[in-house]
Order: sequence, then C-alpha cells, then structure tokens
Amino acid sequence: MAASQLTADEALAAWLEHLAHERRLAPNTLEAYGRIGRGYLAFLQRHRGEPQRLTDLGTVTAAEVRAHLAERRQGSQDRGDQPLAARSLSQTLSAIRAFHGFLDRRCATPAPQLALVRGPRIKPSLPRPVSEDQARGLLNETGADPDAEVWEAARDRAVLTLLYGCGLRISEGLSLTRADAPLPEALRITGKGGKTRLAPVLPAVREAVDAYLALLPFPLTSTDALFRARRGGPLTPRHVQAMVQQLRGRLGLPASATPHALRHSFATHLLGAGADLRSIQELLGHASLSTTQKYTAVDAQHLLTAYAAAHPRG
Repeated sequence: MAASQLTADEALAAWLEHLAHERRLAPNTLEAYGRIGRGYLAFLQRHRGEPQRLTDLGTVTAAEVRAHLAERRQGSQDRGDQPLAARSLSQTLSAIRAFHGFLDRRCATPAPQLALVRGPRIKPSLPRPVSEDQARGLLNETGADPDAEVWEAARDRAVLTLLYGCGLRISEGLSLTRADAPLPEALRITGKGGKTRLAPVLPAVREAVDAYLALLPFPLTSTDALFRARRGGPLTPRHVQAMVQQLRGRLGLPASATPHALRHSFATHLLGAGADLRSIQELLGHASLSTTQKYTAVDAQHLLTAYAAAHPRG
C-alpha cells in the first residue's frame, strides 16, 4: 500500500514497528509511546469529526497540538484520563514530535506547524540523597536477611559501599571485572558519553570488596563481572534495586532511598564536609558544572531544615 493511502492508525503502527525492530526500544517505552500516540489520534478524530488518514496528519496545526496538551493537562473522567503534570506533558509532546518526525522521514508527510509548539516549563528536580545515618543503616542492614547466604550479604554490602564510597552509578559499579580487584587507590571509570574519570577508593570500600571475594563460592576469570548473582551469573541492576527496596522497607526509609540516592549522598556529604564544587564535578563525572550545582541547593535546604529544628524559635 502506498504511504499516502495509509490511515493514521496504520501510520502509528508503522512507527511503533520501527521503534520495536529498528530502534529496539524497551517494551515499557513502546507501550508508553503507543498509549500517547493512540490518545493523540483519538483527539484529532474527535476534534476534526472524522477518522484521520496519513495525509491529514501533515495538516496538523500548532493550535490543535496545544489543545490536545491542554486536554491532557486537565484530564477526562469520561475517558478515564488522569491529569498530567508538566513533566508528563513534556514527554507527551516529545513522543508526538518523534511520531511526526518518522512520518516526515519515512512517509514524506511533514507537519511544519509542530515546530511552533513549545512544551511546558519544568522546574528542575533536586537530587534526593539519604542522610549519613540512613546511608550507614542501609550498609549495616545488608546482613539482616535470614534467607541470604553469608557471601550474598557480603556482596550486597560491598556493592552499596562501593556506590556510596565512590559515588558510582549502578551500571558503573557492576561493570567492574575480577581484574579490578583488589581495588587500587583510584578506579578508572567510564561513565555517560564515554567520559572517563578517576574515582578514589576508600579503605572501607576496598575492605568490603575483599571480604566479599573471600567468601565468593564461584571461580572467576579476569574478564568476568566482579559481582555475581546467587546462581553465578553477573549481578544485574534490578537485583541491586530490589535489594535496596527491601532494606528501606525494613528501615522505614522513603521511596527516594534508592541505589542512585547513594551517589547523590556521596556528593552532598562531601559538599557538607567542605569539598568544592569543581572537585565534586570531577568525582561524579559531570560534563557541566551546572549539573553539580544542584547539590548546593540540597545542602542549603538541609542546613535550613536543621536550623528550623534546632533553633528555639524555629
């Protein structure tokens, strides 16, 4: 069938097929894009009063897209649509742009007015670290699971100590191999965008990893992943996330206490101890200092909270 003869629904199906097989997006992402696309086409059909074809999508106006976003912002009880926050609206617009970009490239059906639509302003979210006591609690609680083997408890403690002590992302910590241990005084870490940095290793981190390796029941070659799962395969990010979820449940910590929160805590605790922003930027591997500056707001917020709690007239 010629592209010009496609219905809008068939065009959407072609885009999702492209995302699944050429872009290889995750199933959850595909589901979200499909939901946004179907809602967008349903709006156009209601707004224009008739089923849409591919050629109709090229005539979409900026006003129509803005009207759709306004409708999604308010939500609809009749259709079971929940009101969307600014960040979700921005993701909706991004998906619509991606859909029309596909139609332009693959189906020769541009929608020029889409360039006139601006997304909602999104207030940057601040990092949500855990306190020093909470971080210690997470590390100490790793041995409290009665169903875990002794070596698994040592592994979990080593992983969390590494994330907190070196400020690593989960993917960076799990990318270490057996050849990286015993840990040197500084690890060479390749982070986002292939950016390489040196992460100093505290004695406590080195000792935790050594204790885990002393108990590990599986032989490893130099190229094998350092951290192993119960059956001997490489440890996955999902395991670390699930493990921290269990720990925070036992400790009564908020949902924001995640493995990545330990990286945020690494930065904020260093800042609170007097480290300068430029050094923290290097340790975290941030390309821009503006990204690191978010931690100054977190530290100031903590200071104000402590002041309000301690001052006699707080």
